[in-house]
Amino acid sequence: MPKLKTNRAAAKRFRRTGKGHCKHRSSFRNHILTKKNAKRKSKLAGTRLVHSRDEKAIKRLLVTT
Repeated sequence: MPKLKTNRAAAKRFRRTGKGHCKHRSSFRNHILTKKNAKRKSKLAGTRLVHSRDEKAIKRLLVTT
């Protein structure tokens, strides 16, 4: 059986946490920031955890065996 390859697009977008969950960067933070108020932009900063329903599919893409 051949080695399983990591999906490189997913590897650039998602990271694993220490407990094995997946985290991602918030969307809507790239451009057209002038119309968004400071409170909204600060809440979009940083990373968030992936929803539990999507986590299984993302972990399958990040497999590095």
